[in-house]
Amino acid sequence: MPNMADITVKKYDGSTDITWTAQTPSSGDKTAAVWRSNSVGSAVAFRPWLSMAVQSNQAGTARRISIKGSYPQTYTNSTTSLDSVANTIPFDLSMTLPNATPASYIDEAVAQFANLLKSTLIQSAMTAGIAPT
Repeated sequence: MPNMADITVKKYDGSTDITWTAQTPSSGDKTAAVWRSNSVGSAVAFRPWLSMAVQSNQAGTARRISIKGSYPQTYTNSTTSLDSVANTIPFDLSMTLPNATPASYIDEAVAQFANLLKSTLIQSAMTAGIAPT
C-alpha cells in the first residue's frame, strides 16, 4: 500500500519543479487522499487541488479509482484589492481495475495510460481543446 507523500511535477516550462503537498491521507475505501499546490494562490480557496479515492464496485469484482482536481484562475480586483476566482479548470479521471486481472496487465495498463496523458500529442490536444484530426 502506498504511503501518503508530497508529489513533485514539472511546470509547463519543463524545468521548474512544483510540489503538490500532501494534505489528507485516505483513511480507507471511499475516503479521498488530498494534495494541494501551495505555490499558487494567495489563499487556500485559490489553490489547485487533487484528490484520489478508491473503492470496490457494487459486485465486489473490481476496484474503481477516481482522481479529481481543480486548477483555479485567480485575479486581483483593482478596485477592492481582493483576490477572486475568475475560472476553474476541473479534472476528472476514472479507472476500473477488475480483481481477476493479473497484476502484470494492470501494471502495464496504468503505465501506458499515465504515459499517454504525459505525451506531447495528448497534452497539446488538451491545451488546444481539440481532439487530434
